[in-house]
Formats: sequence, structure tokens, C-alpha cells
Amino acid sequence: MLLNCDIGESYGAWTMGLDDQVMPFIDQANIACGFHASDPLVMHNTVRLALQHKVALGAHPAYPDLQGFGRRPMVCSPEEIHAMVLYQVGALSQIAAAQGGRLSYVKPHGALYNDMMRNEAVLRAILGALSQTADKLALMAMTTANNQSLKALCAEYEIELLLEAFADRAYDEEGYIISRSHPGAVHNDADVILQQVMAIARGDAIQTVTGKPLYLEADTLCVHGDNPESVAAVRFIRQALTEKLA
Repeated sequence: MLLNCDIGESYGAWTMGLDDQVMPFIDQANIACGFHASDPLVMHNTVRLALQHKVALGAHPAYPDLQGFGRRPMVCSPEEIHAMVLYQVGALSQIAAAQGGRLSYVKPHGALYNDMMRNEAVLRAILGALSQTADKLALMAMTTANNQSLKALCAEYEIELLLEAFADRAYDEEGYIISRSHPGAVHNDADVILQQVMAIARGDAIQTVTGKPLYLEADTLCVHGDNPESVAAVRFIRQALTEKLA
């Protein structure tokens, strides 16, 4: 089971996340591309750090919303979404290439990610953009209780799909994560997080917020490096996956 992390989200003099501490424990770096966070120098330094640790490079494009950290929905046409994804992926791709690296996938951020999962027009705009990238980059998207439609659309565009689950988020019965605005949406107990991680990794059921069993097909788990506690959790998850799934 791979571990991915949203990373490179500092901006100018503002520092966010403990990128240097979490990078050694992850497999995939979802690197912000400047629309919700980051800037050219942060992108450059984050790519360099990922390459040092042999971590796969992924673009993390968003709606153009620095003030809202890309978490606010925006009304954009499919053509606008197509262009903004190509713009952000292109910038990061060139920064990576200048250091001998290459992108392998794209994971949309925040509201764009959520809209992609609920709105076929948004998903098609993103897939259309990825189909025009030089390497036909893979799409990282949320796994749910039923991934057939998502898989079919990716196959239509000949885009590889990486199904993502979340280590510390609560789920509803359809397999969608609960909004952060609801109580209990984020797990903070290390034992609860580890139980969910191991269940997903083994293909066992996890428990929804209503107490129902939920099976999630996943290629990669999203973890966080926002603070020392989250980095410690990532280290613990990496150790547990290595030891218990060996």
C-alpha cells in the first residue's frame, strides 16, 4: 500500500507543513502548483526534496483560490478547468524536468477534487487535459463504495486510475469522506487511524459513521504532514504497514 501526501504548500514567507520530515516516509508527493498554494521556488525545492528521497512526483492542481486555499467551490466552465489543469501541470512538469525528474500522476486539490467526484463534466475536463499531457499522466481520485463509473471514464480517455483512500477521515455509506464541518469527520486517535489503515490495506471492511461496514478498493492512502503529531502518525503507519503486511 502506497502513502501519498499533499505537500509543497508553503508560499513566499509563509511556511506550511513539515515537508522535510514527512517526505522520507511517503511514496507519492502531491505537489501544489501555485493556484491554491506554493510558488515557483517552493515548487522547485519540493521537487528537489522528493527526488532526493526517491518519491514519485504528482501535480496537485486547484481552482485559482489562494485566499481560500482552494477549498471553496468555483463556477468554471469545462474549458476553463481543462486549461487551468494543463497550465498548472505544465509549470510543475517543466520544473521537474529541469532537475531530471518527471511527473507520473495528477491529484486535484480541495474543491476541484470534490467537484470532480460529483460532477462528470468536471471529471471529463480533467481527464481531457491529462490525455493531452506528454506522458498521459495518471489520475489519483477518491475510491468509493462503487468505482465502476470512475473506472469507465478513465478507460474511455485511456488514463490510468489510482484509487485513493484516507487514513484519518470518516466515511459515509456511499464511500465518500464526511465534510470537515461535521463532528467526527477527522479521526485524531492513533489507534483508530491505524485500525482503518490496516483494514483498507488488507481489503477488510471499515466502519462508516452510521456503523455500517464499507469495503474500499485502494492503491494509495492519503496521509498528512501538517504538524509533529501528523508526521509521527505517518511514521507509525509506515512502520505498521511494513511489519504487518510483510
